[in-house]
Amino acid sequence: MGKRRIHILALGGTIATRPDASGVMQMGAGADDLVKAVPLLGELAEIEAETVSRVGSHSLGFDQIHALAAKIKASTADGFVVTQGTDTLEETSFLLDLLVERDVPVIVTAAMRNPALTSPDGPGNLLAAVRVACDPWIRAHARELGVLAVMLDEVYAAADAIKAHPTRLNAFAAPQTGPLAALVEDRVVPLGKPVRDAMTATRRALGTVSGERQPVALLWMGLDEPGALVEAILASSDRLGYRGAVIGAMGGGHVPERVAALAGKLAQAMPVVVAARAGGGPLLRHTYGGPASEIELLKAGLTWGGRLHPLKARVLLETCLRAGLDRAVIAGVFAAWG
Repeated sequence: MGKRRIHILALGGTIATRPDASGVMQMGAGADDLVKAVPLLGELAEIEAETVSRVGSHSLGFDQIHALAAKIKASTADGFVVTQGTDTLEETSFLLDLLVERDVPVIVTAAMRNPALTSPDGPGNLLAAVRVACDPWIRAHARELGVLAVMLDEVYAAADAIKAHPTRLNAFAAPQTGPLAALVEDRVVPLGKPVRDAMTATRRALGTVSGERQPVALLWMGLDEPGALVEAILASSDRLGYRGAVIGAMGGGHVPERVAALAGKLAQAMPVVVAARAGGGPLLRHTYGGPASEIELLKAGLTWGGRLHPLKARVLLETCLRAGLDRAVIAGVFAAWG
């Protein structure tokens, strides 16, 4: 069998930066530049390189990722590697996983060290991503694995990958599950498969997602939070433009007592999902009592986000709203996540 045809789609990010005259890193490198920096890629696969955008991932939008998903679904390549910035990789990879179901690998990778620093990790991450996309085990289980994130020789499920540090080389992790595979020498060593029941149920409910952008507020709860932002949304005739909200809750699903009643009112005005500010993990449902407890918040109509990180819960809620799902179906979608 000949080499696999791997389509590299470059969005920008640190991996694609160059220093300007002052030494500050700016977006500039395209897909062809990234490929030229890793000559070994040609030994692994037939590479098709395409520059989709040249922006930091902090400036990417939902519509851009929807367009990228459509491009991947329409292509006949044997695998895909998306390069982008790390700022939103945990969100974009999850959105791609919601939108793309293929029997070929879809990998997202990036860089923590820019090309002007000693030992930049971009070329190594790109090489690892292409190696993963060509690996027989990965290919045989591509649909079961879903979209993958490859960073620092580890392979993560998109639903579980998080950026756990802003600057370190080993910034990415999957605290709830660990990596699915690791790269050692020139091998991909399988370590496990993700539980995909929730994703399967979610895709079934979503169907074809083709609606317009649906802004979702992210409300992080902290010590002594007064709830003024929730009050402002409720007081606005158009809800400040938001169509839903995600609350990054304390502990197993709690908010300050002064916010609890406001959260209940917000849930009457729009879909509100509660996710753990600790970074994900199944929430409590019937342990604690009191006005700000998980029991009362559930009674007030808030939707539990299961094991999803608040950032991923926001991506899922936006996707549900864009798909035109009603509240009951949205609640069912999130219930599948634990």
